[in-house]
Amino acid sequence: MRWRNILLSYCAVFALGCQTVPDDYDRPARIVNADDASRAALRTTVKNALGTPVTLSDSALTDSSLLTIENMPPPTMENPVPNGRVLSMPIQFRLVINGGDCVLVNQQDRSRHWLPDTTCEAEM
Repeated sequence: MRWRNILLSYCAVFALGCQTVPDDYDRPARIVNADDASRAALRTTVKNALGTPVTLSDSALTDSSLLTIENMPPPTMENPVPNGRVLSMPIQFRLVINGGDCVLVNQQDRSRHWLPDTTCEAEM
């Protein structure tokens, strides 16, 4: 009887520990049925991840799991709206589905950002 209780306790602890899905279950995904709420969630999540607002297309992450954000040259007094080429590496995010969650992964530092109000499905 005592061993059965111990075994049941271990099973309960094991089951509770398995509620989070490890990173190796990530699958590249795309946003499906994008609406205003999912677009706002994406903008807010990217802004929070980078610490600065960015301009995103309404179709961002609907055709591909990769989101590339190019850096703009900083404005100067002589050129307040700079044009030109930036040679630094662009910032890239990968949208993955993990369990039922849409997660945005920063490819540079591997930070993970949950994407609320968004429906995504695995890429084929």
